[in-house]
Amino acid sequence: MEFATADLIDDFDAELQSCETQFRRYGGRERFAGPVTTIQCFRDNGLVRRTLNGPGAGGVLVVDGGGSLASALMGDLIAAAAVAQGWSGVIINGAVRDVGVLRTLDLGIKALGSNPRKSAKVGDGAIDVPVSFGGVTFTPGSWVYGDEDGIVVATRNLLAAG
Repeated sequence: MEFATADLIDDFDAELQSCETQFRRYGGRERFAGPVTTIQCFRDNGLVRRTLNGPGAGGVLVVDGGGSLASALMGDLIAAAAVAQGWSGVIINGAVRDVGVLRTLDLGIKALGSNPRKSAKVGDGAIDVPVSFGGVTFTPGSWVYGDEDGIVVATRNLLAAG
């Protein structure tokens, strides 16, 4: 996938939101993009597990975990399922775990930090609702682009813009 978020800003600035949150990179894929699916949850990764075990079709899951670093919302098993299901990336406003394994997976992963503690698995939260953090609102169906410079969001696929 060939793009740079800085170039997208240069070419499509009026159409883009730029996320101000300074995420860390955890996945083996440095650059990722795709249509957005969202989850809002807090210290419970039941919806994350269920979603990433389903068809990804090149999409990006954006998880608003309320910025909590108290427990991980994704680890190696869920991330491996995401790779097998064809997800392009996962952005977590919260923590991950198993970071040694995550960096070996062909998946874009950005999160605030890591914590070895497991989260609850009840399934509390909401899926496909707008979530906001870092000055950006991620709406289901919008497009997100992530690389080493950061994360930008558009209402359409800019890579097909020609």
